[in-house]
Amino acid sequence: MDGLLVAHGLNISFEIVVLALVSLGLAITLGLLGVLNLAHGEFVMIGAFSAFFVQSQGWPYLAAFPVAILACGAIGWPVEKFLIRPLYARPFDAILATWGLSLLLREMVEFFFGRGFNSVAQPIKGTVNILGADYPAFQIVVMLAAIALIATIVFWFLRSVTGRRIQAMVDNPDLAKAVGIPVDALARNTFVAGLCLAGISGVLLAPIVAVHPSMGIDYVLKSFFVLVVGGLGHILGLVIGSGVIGGAEATVSAIIDRTSGYSFVLILSLLFLWRRPNGLVAR
Repeated sequence: MDGLLVAHGLNISFEIVVLALVSLGLAITLGLLGVLNLAHGEFVMIGAFSAFFVQSQGWPYLAAFPVAILACGAIGWPVEKFLIRPLYARPFDAILATWGLSLLLREMVEFFFGRGFNSVAQPIKGTVNILGADYPAFQIVVMLAAIALIATIVFWFLRSVTGRRIQAMVDNPDLAKAVGIPVDALARNTFVAGLCLAGISGVLLAPIVAVHPSMGIDYVLKSFFVLVVGGLGHILGLVIGSGVIGGAEATVSAIIDRTSGYSFVLILSLLFLWRRPNGLVAR
């Protein structure tokens, strides 16, 4: 098999899997809670800077995961309680609030780490030969970790008692509260979980991309594109949306350039908003 073709297929697969992981946190807050969190990308950025901080302290790379979870959780808990909770019934105000939060988080990171570009060393060096193509071993590990994490979360959501309570809260919050489900705590934990997932994805991406305070803008836009194309409230929509957006961008970028690839997915998303606003798989 042609090594270039295999490498291109692996690049597309990597883009799709990573995009699904990055979009999962936004799918949780938007699909379940109805909050379009424009600060989602900044929590990806916080995860990436957690990896950079851990590296600067000489700690092992794996320590970045609990650091990112603690950082995102410590920020997310008061944000949900004091900023988001009063705005659940006012989605446009929530968009403005999270946009302001994204600016604040970006400025805070710039204050502590500066505006420059930073890099994180890859914890796993070398390449793996797959069907004649040499592919970075760390990116293979990232793909496998992302698939395992997404599968675990989906299985937990569909099978656990807490997952059923979340579904009840989404379907009818007043009835869920009437039967004794702690709706406020459940919504808070769901929101914070979405932010922590964004932080974890940032840790996984940090050794592959340039780490800088504005990196989150690109990820929140791509995540939104995924949900626009795939649809809200269904894991199949997340997978299909990631496949369409990630595959289209990777293919067009390989044929022309990255700017053209990004422009293509932007136009594609606008067409979906116009012609199929509920996405390919609506809840």
